[in-house]
Amino acid sequence: MGLFKRGQVWWMRFTYKGKQVRLSTEVSDKKLAEKIHAKVSTQIAEGKWFERPIGENKVFEEMLDKYLTEYSSSKTLLGRDRDKSIAKRLLSFFGGLKLTEIGSALVVEYKSKRRKEGAAPATIEREICVLKRSFNLAVKEWEWLRDNPVSRVSRERFNNQIDRWLTLEEEEKLLEACPDWLKQIVTFALNVGMRQGEILDLRWPYIDLFRKTATVMESKNGEKRTVPLNQKAHEVLISQSKIRHIKSDYVFVTSVGTRIGKRNLARPFTVAVAKAGIQKFRFHDLRHTFATRLIQSGIDIYTVAKLLGHKDIRMTQRYAHHSTESLRIGVEVLDRVSTNLAQSGETKEKRATALTVTL
Repeated sequence: MGLFKRGQVWWMRFTYKGKQVRLSTEVSDKKLAEKIHAKVSTQIAEGKWFERPIGENKVFEEMLDKYLTEYSSSKTLLGRDRDKSIAKRLLSFFGGLKLTEIGSALVVEYKSKRRKEGAAPATIEREICVLKRSFNLAVKEWEWLRDNPVSRVSRERFNNQIDRWLTLEEEEKLLEACPDWLKQIVTFALNVGMRQGEILDLRWPYIDLFRKTATVMESKNGEKRTVPLNQKAHEVLISQSKIRHIKSDYVFVTSVGTRIGKRNLARPFTVAVAKAGIQKFRFHDLRHTFATRLIQSGIDIYTVAKLLGHKDIRMTQRYAHHSTESLRIGVEVLDRVSTNLAQSGETKEKRATALTVTL
């Protein structure tokens, strides 16, 4: 048996029934920790100590608050906001319960409740992922529990394959339906492939109009990336620079110079999409359109992945849709191969004939 310190708190380490146990004394005073340690040693020797669940006094709110403070806080602004929103829904169901009272059956009950409320399978899966990560931290890093009840719950089945992108005709109609400020943002999104949050977070210090680049300082994966600008995107930024607000360094701002929020953008965009007569189209599908057009034009998927800021090529493959005409390029290669082989055969035959005549 022994004492060791973790942070400001003293912990005990001992063997009980052939299994190593680490238990917090929950005190930072070493002398008090030694007394607690001695008491537990005596109870074990006398057979009066019984292993209790580590998290028996920890409630769900404590775990979720620690998750948001220590884990979620390192995410991007979009990630933090999403986690906070999910946390509210989880708290409405699990709030007030001790961690030891939450089992797999209760997690399944939560999923069932969310389905009845009309939540999409992908939404439920994101909520369960936050719950699972929280419990994983409680088990592996904070040692509040010995088991993660969510690990035994099956994942939601859903197809998140994206099949929606703008045709050139739809793009024209959408831009016509947008007010000028929104038209600038939509045009920019279609030509740079950035996420909505990345576009709204763009600041002038990270724009180089001379080199035609825009730098995303904090992407979804936490990394910085610099995106080259084509002519249309460059023209949008030049136009925005002429109306740059004196009190803000954001590229796209409201009439009073503040950053355009997600909600400020959502309603006008939805109205414009409806006005243009376009069905089932989200702002994120502008990024999808960007990627799909590049791939259909023959740009290799690794280049597209770099432009989108994807670490895993499998993420980019979700956007890799091809039109019939873009696929035609692939099969027409066979015609060129056949022609080249035929021409090669004719050349060899001519050479052989020429050699015979010479002889």
